[in-house]
Amino acid sequence: MQKFMVTPNEAGQRLDKLLFKYLNQAPKSFVYKMLRKKNITLNHKKCDGSEKTAVGDEVTFWLSDDTIEKFRESRSFHRVESHFKVVFEDEDILAVNKPSGLLSQKAAPEDISVNEEAISYLLDHGVLTEKSLEVFRPSVCHRLDRNTSGLIIVGKSLAGLQRMSEVLKERTAKKYYLCLVEGVIRENAHIRGYLIKDEITNRVRISEKEISGGHRIETCYEPVGDNGEYTLLKVELITGRTHQIRAHLAADGHAIVGDGKYGTEKINDIFRRRYHLKHQLLHSWRMSVDGREMTAPVWPEFEKILKGEHLWSIYTDLQKN
Repeated sequence: MQKFMVTPNEAGQRLDKLLFKYLNQAPKSFVYKMLRKKNITLNHKKCDGSEKTAVGDEVTFWLSDDTIEKFRESRSFHRVESHFKVVFEDEDILAVNKPSGLLSQKAAPEDISVNEEAISYLLDHGVLTEKSLEVFRPSVCHRLDRNTSGLIIVGKSLAGLQRMSEVLKERTAKKYYLCLVEGVIRENAHIRGYLIKDEITNRVRISEKEISGGHRIETCYEPVGDNGEYTLLKVELITGRTHQIRAHLAADGHAIVGDGKYGTEKINDIFRRRYHLKHQLLHSWRMSVDGREMTAPVWPEFEKILKGEHLWSIYTDLQKN
């Protein structure tokens, strides 16, 4: 016989889902059979798996240690070095400043992403244990393109993940980006359109009119300053679709500098030669969540370009506000 107490990171989910994580090698049919036969109980009572777990609930396995060992595989986690910078942290969330080139979530088994780096960071700081990872793994709550830098939030706890999921779904979080775009912009704008994605090419296109299969999008931008050729923009993301800011600004005639998919090759080539730029100058700068404001400063590469284009003082003034 073995038993465990439900922790905050395990509470709030169906019992059967928790059991599938705990007995991760057992067929679902086995778990349900054990529930029917009262070989698995919740708070010493028969259960069917549909019960919602709460902190402090006692789950008891009236099974031999050999049986439990047979159906329970411990999975070790390979720790990796963290490349992000921590912006904010509490019991439920970890807000980090992601460098460009780092994936938000892995696309292939061998990939390293913010997820793996965040888990490693939390393990190194004693927030997690290898054992706790068997039933709950922290995860990013939203994504940034690989070559977009800046603020991204990780759910440290189940409560944090659930709350951020709710906030993002209801669109109550305010998300602001900074980007360097082609051309001079002097007025604020609120642009709307429809976005459709080509899954084969992983590109999107924008239409001003409603289009079959398209998603309605809204993007607001405010010019922070310009140097007569390029403008530093503050962008508020109203809706959040794949490549929305990049494609929407390009369709509006102001492509982001360095954007290989939606930008202008001639401009991109200038910045490659001048600054060795290899990605779009788009940075997730500030986010307001539940009355809390978090800001991620631009990375040194962006800083170097803003200084070279005589826009750094405009950026530092913005940071003070």
